[in-house]
Amino acid sequence: MRIVKLSKRASVKLDLLLEYLESEWSVKVKHNFIKKLDKALKQIQKYPESGKKTHAIKGLRKLVLTKQTSLYYRFNSKEISIVTLFDNRWSQIN
Repeated sequence: MRIVKLSKRASVKLDLLLEYLESEWSVKVKHNFIKKLDKALKQIQKYPESGKKTHAIKGLRKLVLTKQTSLYYRFNSKEISIVTLFDNRWSQIN
């Protein structure tokens, strides 16, 4: 099975998103998001082509985690690289 690696950008984005969810919503909302993220990561480990291909960058795929959040990744035969998380409530990807 492919290993999952988070880029530095994805790690920072995830930390910011989790802080936001806890401070603006609740610990329960944060934990529910973590469960959805974990489920999505298991899905792309098993079915890496399940994310939609992006038109902007070759090899990059998008998986919608929630209505507000998308995960961008690429993969090869050995690993899945999480490039970034995008929260649609924020105005742009930094």
